[in-house]
Amino acid sequence: MNSHLDAHEHAAPMAAGPTGPLRGLRIIDVTHALAGPFAAMFLADMGADVIKVEGPTGEMTRFGGPWTRDDEEKSYSGGYAIRNRNKRSIMLDLTKDEDKETFLQLVETADGLIENLRAGVLDRLGVGWDACHARNPKLVYACIRGFGDPRNAPSPYAEWPAYDLIAQAMGGVVASTGEDPEHVMKVGPPIGDTVPGLMTALGLLAALHRAKDTGEGQFIDVAMVDAMMTMSEASQMMYSYMGRPMRPMGNAVDGISPYNVYPTADGHAVIATPTEPHWKLLCGLIGRDDLITDERTSSNRRRVRNRPVVDEALGGWAKTKTTAEVVETLGNVVPVGPVYGPEQWVEDPHVAAREMLVRVEHDHHRPTVVLNCPIKFSEDPAGIYRGVPKLDQHGEEIRAELAARRGGSEG
Repeated sequence: MNSHLDAHEHAAPMAAGPTGPLRGLRIIDVTHALAGPFAAMFLADMGADVIKVEGPTGEMTRFGGPWTRDDEEKSYSGGYAIRNRNKRSIMLDLTKDEDKETFLQLVETADGLIENLRAGVLDRLGVGWDACHARNPKLVYACIRGFGDPRNAPSPYAEWPAYDLIAQAMGGVVASTGEDPEHVMKVGPPIGDTVPGLMTALGLLAALHRAKDTGEGQFIDVAMVDAMMTMSEASQMMYSYMGRPMRPMGNAVDGISPYNVYPTADGHAVIATPTEPHWKLLCGLIGRDDLITDERTSSNRRRVRNRPVVDEALGGWAKTKTTAEVVETLGNVVPVGPVYGPEQWVEDPHVAAREMLVRVEHDHHRPTVVLNCPIKFSEDPAGIYRGVPKLDQHGEEIRAELAARRGGSEG
């Protein structure tokens, strides 16, 4: 097992420079925490020039930790680093007229803007949608709020703060996750932030496509709760058609058996049989042909009714094998997969072949590993080519670009 301290030795290097199909786009990133930075990060990975605008104290996660043990400078935390690679940073105090003007000049050069501050914050500073649209009518302005923005569809909760857990709860995710209806749980990864981020990136690209035809940008907003509701579409379908939503069932799934997580001798593996041929193949591979004709397990409907019988048979077999042995026995015949965390990703050949782990170099501490863009393009590969910006690292560079543009337009 590799240590996290040497995991970078098994990761792909950063790319030499930006590629990706979004080269030529410029996105202004006025975001903090997770949802907004995650949205802008995906656009940066796909080649967009993303300029992170930060106040004098930096984005809220920049100095919040965690840190590597050898990081004495602490220019950015792990939480900031993981979702702000490939970006340039400029520090602007938007309470000052001079910096407001610099911001609006930057807007004039941009195709899109993403922000996830409380509704009205940038408007009160004089750099919200109206000011940005006046300076650049083609700009697509995207925002992420817990309950959306009052401009498009005012919610009575518009002023409420929202976080991942609240979005998962109100969006139907918690109600359908857990051991049973009395023991509901959130999903582990913060999908209440990351999924709205992805939807915002998608919506921004759709609006940019439209702006090509019309010459006019638009204001788009994504509510975190709405995004979680769309993730709960199966529950809505069941309620609409059957009068009941999805119920929490642990790791099982309603309507299919077996379809579960099973303990092995050294971990866990997922085994599923979505069709009858899969079930028969599984029974043969584990030496239980008797289950094919057993009245309790001879059809999927019977297996669903007798789920404990199925899980006991499969669980009894799996716990005598290592995870690797379970996967080797069933792989490429019956749907199977090991339960992984980051410590297993380092050693998996699929992860290596897809270059899903990338080594990020830092000038003041050891290399770290981040997840690569999962979208693979044949001609314009997305990827990580620039490390994490220190606060205002590119301020001079960006101001010089704006000055050159003004000089050119005056000439």
